[in-house]
Amino acid sequence: MTDAPEHREASLSTAADTRGLEALISRAARAGKGLPPVERWNPDFCGDLDMEIRQDGTWFYLGTPIGRMPLVQLFSTVLRKDEDGKTYLVTPVERVGIRVVDAPFIAVEADVTGQGADQAVTFRTNVGDVVEAGPGHPLRFVDESETGGLKPYVLVRGRLEALVARPVMYELVEYGEEIEIDGQTMFAIRSRGEVYPIMPADKLRKLSA
Repeated sequence: MTDAPEHREASLSTAADTRGLEALISRAARAGKGLPPVERWNPDFCGDLDMEIRQDGTWFYLGTPIGRMPLVQLFSTVLRKDEDGKTYLVTPVERVGIRVVDAPFIAVEADVTGQGADQAVTFRTNVGDVVEAGPGHPLRFVDESETGGLKPYVLVRGRLEALVARPVMYELVEYGEEIEIDGQTMFAIRSRGEVYPIMPADKLRKLSA
């Protein structure tokens, strides 16, 4: 109970710089091993923070890029996306909203092992998460209307996704195959027994013609 005044005086929503945020978040992240259990915390909402994750994965605080990757990685461990669609930094004592332009993470590397039903696709994100597409970590492909292209996403944890970087997506296409799904021939990719449709096969043929 002795730390209550400290929480009143210094909070995520009132921290004046990234050093203050780092100190506060470190207290939430340092307990135990692995990621903090943000899904189990239910603190009060304390307002929005002037922090934004841009489409290329760059984090900004008070309009300035956060250049220290270890600090970005620390912040990423206390991210949570709730049912309301908003993304928050969460500690045991408070929850503050941040802006995310697209996805909070970028999948910057992929490794494909095995073939056919045994194929597995593993991604590494820009903040160091390693996830294997499959049960619990589905892939999805979204039509990008403004460009006519596709935007692939992989679920990292909770409701937090990583946008698959374009060069990585091109790599994945090399491992795609035509698969019958609900009576339609789709160009799709397999991982850990799951099949993720990319687009109708005839559409791909037209684009490749």
